Amino acid sequence: MNASDTLMFREAQESAAVVARQLAANEAVVSALAQSLREAPPRFIVTCARGSSDHAAAYAKYVFETQLGIATASASPSVSSVYAAEQQWRDALFIAISQSGKSPDLLRTAEAAKRAGARVVALVNLTDSPLAALADTVIPLHAGPERSVAATKSYLAALAAVLHLCARWSGDAELDAALPTLPDALRKSWDADWSSLHEGLVGAHNLFVVGRGFGLGIALEAALKFKETCGLHAEAFSAAEVKHGPMALVGPDFPVLCFAQDDDTLASTLAVAREFRGRGAQVFVAAPGQHGPGTLPVPGGLPALCTPLLIIQSFYRAASELALRRGFNPDVPPHLNKVTETV
Repeated sequence: MNASDTLMFREAQESAAVVARQLAANEAVVSALAQSLREAPPRFIVTCARGSSDHAAAYAKYVFETQLGIATASASPSVSSVYAAEQQWRDALFIAISQSGKSPDLLRTAEAAKRAGARVVALVNLTDSPLAALADTVIPLHAGPERSVAATKSYLAALAAVLHLCARWSGDAELDAALPTLPDALRKSWDADWSSLHEGLVGAHNLFVVGRGFGLGIALEAALKFKETCGLHAEAFSAAEVKHGPMALVGPDFPVLCFAQDDDTLASTLAVAREFRGRGAQVFVAAPGQHGPGTLPVPGGLPALCTPLLIIQSFYRAASELALRRGFNPDVPPHLNKVTETV
C-alpha cells in the first residue's frame, strides 16, 4: 500500500477544497453571528470538545484571547455528564466543536450550558446531528464524509471556522484579507517536502511535540496522530512548559518535533530547539522562514494565526507516510472507532 491509497491521505488532501467551500458557504451565518456578538459581547467564552476537536478548541482559546481579549476556557464534559454540577454560565458564549455531534457527554454539557443562560454555538460536520439540533447557531464544517478513523480534514475545517469567526468578529483587516488566500496556501503545504520527518522517525520509540501559543493546539493534535496512526508514543508540550521537567528525557535517542509561527513565541521555541540539539537530540523544526538541517518547509506571507493550519496540513501527509513505514494502516488504528461516544 502507498500512502496515497489510504483514506487518511486522500481525506487530508481535500482540506484546501473543504476550507474554500466552507468559507463561501458560511459567510452569511458567520457574519450574522459576529454582528450579534459585537452588539452583545459575551462575558467569557467556554469551549467543549473531545479528541481532535478539543485540540481545535485549544487553538480557539489563543485566537479569541489574543484577538478579542475575551477569556476563553475549556469545559470538562464530565462535570455535567457525570457529576451533574450546574455551572454559572449566564451571558457566556458556549462553543461546542464536534465532527459527529453525537457524543452523549458533549450533548449533556451543551444542554447544561443552555439551561445556565449561555449562547450555544456548534461547529459541527454533521448538521443533522443532535448537537446541531440543540444549538442556537450552527457553523457547519462542510468537510464532507470522513471515513478514516483519524480526523484530518474535519480538524482543519474546525480551525478554519474559528479563524472565520474571529476575522468577522474582530474586524481585523489583515486576517480578513488572508482568508481567501488560505486554500492555496494549504495546497502549497500539502506539496511541501517533509520526507525527512517520516524517514527520520521510522525507528523512534518516543518523542515530544513542542508548540507555543497558536501552535500548541496542533502540537497536541500531532502527538495524538503519532500515537493513533503510527504506534509511536508522543507527548505535546508548550515550549515554556517542556523546560519544567520533561526536558530531562531529551537526548540522542529522544527526538523532538517543534512547531512555530512568526510571532512573539518564535524566539523562545527556536531556543528550545537549539538546546535540545545541543544535547544530541534529533530535532525537527517547522516554522516559516527557517532553513538548514532539520527544518521542515512552511509557507510564509500569512498572519501568524494561519500558520498552524499550514503546518498540520503538511504533518498529516507525513504521518500517513510514517504510519505505513512503521507497519500500520492509518485508517484503522487498533481498538479505535470513528465516533467515540463517551458519557
